[in-house]
Amino acid sequence: MSFDQKIDRRGTHCSKWDSMETLYGVSPEDGLAMWVADMDFRPPQCVQDAVQAMVDHGVYGYFGDESKYRAAIQWWMQERHGWAIESDWIFSLHGLVNGTAMCVETYTKPGDGVILFTPVYHAFARVIKAADREVVEMELVNTDGHYTMDFDAYDAAMTGNEKMVILCSPHNPGGRVWTREELQQVADFCKRHDLILVSDEIHHDLTYGAKHTAMSLVDPSITDRLVMMTAATKTFNIAGSHIGNVIIEDPDLRARFAKRMAGLGLSPNSFGLFMVTAAYTPEGAKWVDELMAYLAENQRIFNEGINVIPGLKAMPLEATYLSWVDFAGTGMPREEFTSRVQDQAKIAVNHGPTFGKGGESFLRFNIAAPRAIIEDAVARMQAAFSDLQ
Repeated sequence: MSFDQKIDRRGTHCSKWDSMETLYGVSPEDGLAMWVADMDFRPPQCVQDAVQAMVDHGVYGYFGDESKYRAAIQWWMQERHGWAIESDWIFSLHGLVNGTAMCVETYTKPGDGVILFTPVYHAFARVIKAADREVVEMELVNTDGHYTMDFDAYDAAMTGNEKMVILCSPHNPGGRVWTREELQQVADFCKRHDLILVSDEIHHDLTYGAKHTAMSLVDPSITDRLVMMTAATKTFNIAGSHIGNVIIEDPDLRARFAKRMAGLGLSPNSFGLFMVTAAYTPEGAKWVDELMAYLAENQRIFNEGINVIPGLKAMPLEATYLSWVDFAGTGMPREEFTSRVQDQAKIAVNHGPTFGKGGESFLRFNIAAPRAIIEDAVARMQAAFSDLQ
């Protein structure tokens, strides 16, 4: 397929395009949707063929026998990440926001603290708060546009009420691929403070040459406190299928999770199962490699175009298709630079403060779109801040 093909998503119940005027005041008629983290690309043909086969069959009943689906996940994790998993470690949820909520419900109780390294994916805090747990924000260190973690500071901030860490690996919105050494520090931190570690690795396939390491491979001694979360949805742009996996090696943690799932009557939908089985194949892998080459050029064009605007700086992405742009150098209040982006450039973007502490001077831009849209976005941004140049 050609990633350059423009696909009109307006009027298709697309959250990204059909909700942006209500939320951001940007009309889909002349604006650009660069907020929701899905891509404006069709998935690979193997996924389309799987859905078409369902349509051709024409009966949408209950899904039985998940063996091929589970085998596809096992193949993908081994082939792409060097991670050998067992079939019975896998739980299928309605996406990883649901997976996060399930982990919070299963392993913590109301009032417990759940640690986030902020700024980080905004749905984590939303789920934690809704479950009547305490969001504990431990801010990442931003050194010249490069995030790191300060565990001396985090150790000092602990109160004893914290029971869980939710790690975003690779990191959204900063695009960091944490090194093996950094991940070991996370593991050690969790062991020191007896914390359950939930590692959300939904962006693990979307890397630009940096080596992602599955947390399960970092330190065998943390399996008794580790819950892994992965999905094909970001990788293949099938988020609407609402399918994700919680993968748990430890039998006790697994039994507790299974009991909670049974109590809520959860089971996945058949569309997602068929789509993931088709995606996690050599054909799907080839498509991902082509996607990442295309996104790398999108990132180059976007970063170069943004970084020539005085006061703006896009973080170099090691992973994801979500560009994290810092406006601090403009000296503008947040309301002004946000207005310029939305009202003048007419681009709908995610607001930095929703990602927690450290996000105040940032906006997040989705660059997973045809190249012409990225070039248009850059031109709009340069025009909106032309008085600075």
